[in-house]
Amino acid sequence: MRIAYLTQSYPPMVSGVAIVAQRLAEGMAARNHTVLVIAASDRGEPYMAFKNNFLLLRLRSVVNSFRVRQRLLVYPRHAIMKALRDFEPDIIHTHDMLQIGRLGSVYGRSMKVPVVSTLHQVPWFVLPYLPNIPGLRSGAEAALWQYARWFVRQYAAITAPTQMISNLISEMTEVLPCTISNGVDLKTFRPSTLSSKMKPVLRERFGIPPSVPIILHVGRLDVDKHVERVILASAQAMMNNPNAHLLIVGDGYEKPSLIRLCASFGITERCHFPGFISVQDGLPDIYRIATLFITASEIETQGIVLLEAAASGLPIVATRATCIPEIVQDGVNGYLAKPGNVNKLSEAVIDLLENPRKAKAMGVVGRRLIEQHDLQNTMDAHEELYQRLTSFIK
Repeated sequence: MRIAYLTQSYPPMVSGVAIVAQRLAEGMAARNHTVLVIAASDRGEPYMAFKNNFLLLRLRSVVNSFRVRQRLLVYPRHAIMKALRDFEPDIIHTHDMLQIGRLGSVYGRSMKVPVVSTLHQVPWFVLPYLPNIPGLRSGAEAALWQYARWFVRQYAAITAPTQMISNLISEMTEVLPCTISNGVDLKTFRPSTLSSKMKPVLRERFGIPPSVPIILHVGRLDVDKHVERVILASAQAMMNNPNAHLLIVGDGYEKPSLIRLCASFGITERCHFPGFISVQDGLPDIYRIATLFITASEIETQGIVLLEAAASGLPIVATRATCIPEIVQDGVNGYLAKPGNVNKLSEAVIDLLENPRKAKAMGVVGRRLIEQHDLQNTMDAHEELYQRLTSFIK
């Protein structure tokens, strides 16, 4: 098949959408499909990269002022339509609900090409970025759902990564998405196989002493992720365990205020902010040196970092919100707290730090539970969907 992927964000930009789009595109190219990716340029200026049956077209872009390391396309209609006409795709898969996704559906209807769209967000995910003015957030959410009801009807198929998100979209739009996990590479993210010599080396890289417990958080450091709650919960646990360290991997506009928050608790020397770390730069090994994983996010459609943590054999402390209970089973492979309940998050961290055997056993169960999310299963599901949709056209 000839498959075109349309996405604003694509590596080296940093986002869950970028990761999912890249893995899908490269995975389908590895299965001998001919792939075109159209994305915003990470350099600002347009350019192309070509390798075997894979073409990456980066279009002119400007800085996205709401996200670190993100850029937005600038008036891409002509360039996208021309690229699609030249490529002549059998199927198009979009990862954007705004301009680039809309252009994909317009081309698909005009050329009778099936178009798939993955919904990586739902309307209430944007609400934390709006001023807390009476009626503004509720009005914005209603307007966004109205747009979503129109949007999902423009495509041959809609996909979502978890059953909870699929059910929500179906309830709000009366269109039921295909549920396909984002998947995780179980060979890359796996329980610790590090030698006794490598672990101290990795810890030294971040200024963490040998053998001390590590509370790990990986993700964007933006207001919607509630990383301040991770710090509050961890600070309480670190008072109970004077050896524990907190490692916060990621970048975002909230990073300076989060560092100041750590200082206010007097735990600066035990908190580490190395910034964004890619898989190529050693992210899988960071999971392997950690004791447990923690997140306070309430806006996940699946949570790639949750999949990675579970695949790495870590027990997970998280919030009982959106789809997270599909990944974290309370008392089985981690603990869940009600949204905003920092004390419950802290109690869970303390319990896992005080009971390393329990923590390890939960991690083993988590690894077993996550095997159904093997990335190859994700590739199979998308390939089957593409083949089914293109067979209708033929």
